[in-house]
Amino acid sequence: MIEVLLVDDQPLIRAGLAAVLELVDDVHICGEAEDGRVAVDLAHRLSPAVVLMDIELPGLDGIAAAREIVRSTACKVVMLTTFNRDDYLFEALHAGASGFVLKASPPEAIAAAVRAAADGHALLSPEVTVRLIAATRAQSPSVPGTHGPDGSRELTDRENEVLLLVARGLSNAEIAAHLVVGEATVKTHVSSCLSKLGLRDRVQAVVYAYTHRLVPEVE
Repeated sequence: MIEVLLVDDQPLIRAGLAAVLELVDDVHICGEAEDGRVAVDLAHRLSPAVVLMDIELPGLDGIAAAREIVRSTACKVVMLTTFNRDDYLFEALHAGASGFVLKASPPEAIAAAVRAAADGHALLSPEVTVRLIAATRAQSPSVPGTHGPDGSRELTDRENEVLLLVARGLSNAEIAAHLVVGEATVKTHVSSCLSKLGLRDRVQAVVYAYTHRLVPEVE
């Protein structure tokens, strides 16, 4: 089971998220918090796999709480907000968030973000991905992973192929099917790409690929 800690200052929002996620077979809500400081404390006490957290919280805000949780625990953090703002997106990525999903996203998208984070991946909603790519094309200094020379020459041909598929939003399973290889092989290639390029996660891999024009257009 994927243990999830819900963090939102509105009880009705927490209840709605809990109702949605409890319908997912492999997800269990292990706790709830209404502010960032309580979220940090519960993350240490309960050790959930994923913290699903609003950005605008009383006291310690969601981004500051995410930074502390990522730094001091093994929990993954998925940011959830009603605000589709670039500054929130970039701050959340810098804080180490493994996903950024709008509250208006369909339930299956929120569940997918939780699963992806639990599996060690990073996932952004389609709307957020478009904004991120637009910013990388403008070479925004606020986007992590955009600086430095193109190191893709250090990758093998297969690793470059995997990097491009990651940049196009394919999951490991989809990449495995596309390349007709095992999913474990894909995971190895993804890890090697991240290591060689000095990237933290798949989100930074997407940023990297578009910043260095490895993917000419969003498909």
